[in-house]
Amino acid sequence: MSHSMQQVAAWLEQNSAKSLADLQGLLRIPSVSADSRHRSDVANAARFVCDQLLAAGCEAEIVETAGHPIVYGEWTKAPGAPTALVYGHYDVQPPDPLDQWVSSPFSAEIRDGQIYARGATDDKGQMFTHVRSVAAWLQSVGSLPINVKFVIEGEEEVGSNNLDLFLKERSARCACDVAVISDTAQYAPGIPAITYGLRGIIACEVTLHGPKQDLHSGVFGGSIANPVNALAKLLGRLHDDSGRIQIPGFYDDVVELTAEERKNFAALPFDEAAYLKSLGVSQPWGEQGFSTLERRWARPTCDINGIFGGYTGEGPKTIIPAQATAKLTCRLVPDQSPDLLIARLEEFLRAHCPSGLRLEFKKWHGCPAVLCDLHSPYMQAARQAVARGFGKTPVMIREGGSIPVVETFKRLLGVDTLLLGWGQNTDNLHSPNEHFSIDAFHRGTLASAWLWQELAQGR
Repeated sequence: MSHSMQQVAAWLEQNSAKSLADLQGLLRIPSVSADSRHRSDVANAARFVCDQLLAAGCEAEIVETAGHPIVYGEWTKAPGAPTALVYGHYDVQPPDPLDQWVSSPFSAEIRDGQIYARGATDDKGQMFTHVRSVAAWLQSVGSLPINVKFVIEGEEEVGSNNLDLFLKERSARCACDVAVISDTAQYAPGIPAITYGLRGIIACEVTLHGPKQDLHSGVFGGSIANPVNALAKLLGRLHDDSGRIQIPGFYDDVVELTAEERKNFAALPFDEAAYLKSLGVSQPWGEQGFSTLERRWARPTCDINGIFGGYTGEGPKTIIPAQATAKLTCRLVPDQSPDLLIARLEEFLRAHCPSGLRLEFKKWHGCPAVLCDLHSPYMQAARQAVARGFGKTPVMIREGGSIPVVETFKRLLGVDTLLLGWGQNTDNLHSPNEHFSIDAFHRGTLASAWLWQELAQGR
């Protein structure tokens, strides 16, 4: 260990209690971006993050947007060294249902080595590790071995509506060599991970319109198309019996897993029986010819997220409903095009829509999948840093979810992203009793401090 890293590690150890207390302070701010009643709380969280960056030794400012503010910070006094851009978010999901929390969602209570609060893992706790690691370098050594910039937003949980505009307007100021995000997870307890692939997404809504109003099923049944019956049949066409999606051309551009990736996935410790039991299901399901992990991380999907129409209250009501609606999403893999596939999905549904009904199709959001270079110098630096922080070499994984900002950084800034997750998928993200391991918080902060050193050495 270099003398500088000895100083940094010592500072983190000596200031561990303050780091945790500062995190509790941030977690106690109810920065729920979706709820207008918390607008001032969101602003307070932005100010808290900005003040933390200033106290660390960075230049920092709050940038107002049409929605919630973005905190920008930087320390760029290492000429010729690489520049890393840390992205995170200080806004959180609504805490409901409140009655299922053991302690108040904004009390930041510590129990059994975990800190409980909305946003503990997603993403205040994970984001804050990078703020504290920069503080450790600047307060103990007086400088960083590389340049570090921060973009911490307050709208991730509501769609990041103003982030693209911010990055476009400040593309020169946000220029970097690599981005860093800690909003994913370790593979399992005691098994740190780096995520190198994310699925993309398309989201839409389809409605079948029938009669102008609900009709008596005895009087009119059998003479006109029932929108609920028709929608159920239409959605049933999306998959064949083997789980393969039937939209024409859906698989045309799919990048298949390499032999190395399939071998690495198969080598991961994965107990399928325990996985199924934890979810309360008896059997796996999905596209034939692929393992459960492969289907979760690296194969495309098409799912009905909700379906409704007609009478859904207690007891019977004999009607032909006027309409029926379904919400759908497809998770995409490299190199599937969101724009092309949402058009093909609409074409498929319209082609099979029964006569006598009108189909309405609404497009929501979408983003392409992301696949990072496993062998880049930045990835190698991240592997070394995580191994230093957690005492174990990380496994390389993909994630089935989507983080649109990763594609945004690639498109607008031309850089890849290091996805370094310190939490666990079992930390109840978006659910009651969200929590974050205090040990993981401190280890993640140390790994972040090592990352700046490793990126400097690998330039």
